[in-house]
Amino acid sequence: MRRTPSFLVLAAAVAALATGSAVAASGKTLIFCSEGSPAGFDPARYTTGTDFDASAETVFNRLTEFVRGETAIRPGLAEKWAVTPDGLNYTFTLRRGVKFHTTPYFKPTREFNADDVVFTFQRLIDKNHPFNKAAPAQYPYVTDMGMDTNIAAVEKVDPYTVRFKLKAVDAAFLQNLAMSFSSIQSAEYASQLLKSNKAGLINTQPIGTGPFVFKSYQKDAVIRFDANSDYWNKKELLLDKLIFAITPDASVRYQKLQKGECHVMTYPRPADLKAMQANPKLQVPQQAGFNLGWVSYNTKRKPFDKVEVRQALDMAIDKKAIIQAVYAGAGQLATNPMPPTQWSYNKSLKDAPYDVNKAKALLKKAGVENLSFTLWAMPVQRPYNPNAKLMAEMIQADWAKIGVNAKIVTYEWGEYIKRAKAGEDDTMLIGWSGDNGDPDNWLGVNLGCSAVGGNNYAQWCYKEFDDLIVKARALSSQAERTKLYEQAQVIFKREVPFTPIAHSTVYMPMSKQVLGYKISPLALHSFYGVRLK
Repeated sequence: MRRTPSFLVLAAAVAALATGSAVAASGKTLIFCSEGSPAGFDPARYTTGTDFDASAETVFNRLTEFVRGETAIRPGLAEKWAVTPDGLNYTFTLRRGVKFHTTPYFKPTREFNADDVVFTFQRLIDKNHPFNKAAPAQYPYVTDMGMDTNIAAVEKVDPYTVRFKLKAVDAAFLQNLAMSFSSIQSAEYASQLLKSNKAGLINTQPIGTGPFVFKSYQKDAVIRFDANSDYWNKKELLLDKLIFAITPDASVRYQKLQKGECHVMTYPRPADLKAMQANPKLQVPQQAGFNLGWVSYNTKRKPFDKVEVRQALDMAIDKKAIIQAVYAGAGQLATNPMPPTQWSYNKSLKDAPYDVNKAKALLKKAGVENLSFTLWAMPVQRPYNPNAKLMAEMIQADWAKIGVNAKIVTYEWGEYIKRAKAGEDDTMLIGWSGDNGDPDNWLGVNLGCSAVGGNNYAQWCYKEFDDLIVKARALSSQAERTKLYEQAQVIFKREVPFTPIAHSTVYMPMSKQVLGYKISPLALHSFYGVRLK
């Protein structure tokens, strides 16, 4: 039987996305209705799932990788590794026969080897690296987690062996190497870009070893990928093509899913869940969320530098009402700066009671009156916040009861994150989904001094707190680390750099044609190992 040419199949699928007609794609073309446009395709530059889904989870691999649907790690581009007894040296034996992608803009002349690992990490830790001079960029995760100062050296032992030397023990080092920002780049491709004075293209024309090859990107519309026919782990490559249909509106995503215009959608509206679950053509797997949504206070700006002001704003928020209205029963009230399923969670801490009168008294004690400022609301849905606009409106109304005027503003998602990291907000809605199962991924990345200007949106550097988490990061004993993290949470609760609001249950509506999809506790969307009936 004569088969339809693949380029016509893809064209038909994309046309369907543009016109709103039913998908006319092949049985092995999966269409994913995603929630937003990525800011770029170089995973090391970013911190959000929207960016990682479109790059790290498709185009790239890492030395270690998370088992799908878990926080446990397994071998990736490294087949095995050895750690010295002092925990300061890691030696990785690399996988042989792995090929980088061949595209119209790059044709590799060799397979993956140690040079690629050395280039990837030297670029991340050395500000004076030639590539960083040609394409200046910030690597927030590397900085926020202190990896740029803790990795003393990355050495090529032989073409298929690499050694990392650390200055201090990093208990989560193997997990960190499985995170999206540690995606392995091609040193050969980077060299080609440098020679042609086009180093910036590493962020728009990605080359990796991953299951899918980047084809094209139209901002706010569509990203196209082809299956990597040379993929080293062929048993997990069950699709021919993958298309991201970028659809910011949750209602529109749901409409597309119902019409068969996409197979999987992100972040449903809680109000739509019952109808989705009753639809015989859909499946709606769910999982307790390893996430947290919060209101951040910019502690570098007055009057948020005063703890009494932060405490007042905190206790003026009616969390229970927000969880009922915003999460529609799919949220759990949050107390700590991490979810209760994270080891080292301090169960003894209690939330400040919702108390309007006490909040007013605290503002008076701080000498603050007629307070006006901005409250930023995210333009997209995230696992930890299904409706930031509604949440912002409810917090605005709560704060009005204590005489505070909060003006709600927003920006496009990439701009929102960029401006927030620069400290342009007064207060803002933001949140986090755990990346690697380690407490430092919550306390260090979101609240550590090294993360100010990065993911520490509160711009909060508190020495007593920071000393505890830095010390805990360098210990190997989980029991000893737990004691320090519990103490750090006590300080957090007292100082209130942000107000934890809720942990959200994660739902992933999809067609019953989709088989093998696993919800990630790390809020990533991966399509290797996934197939269609």
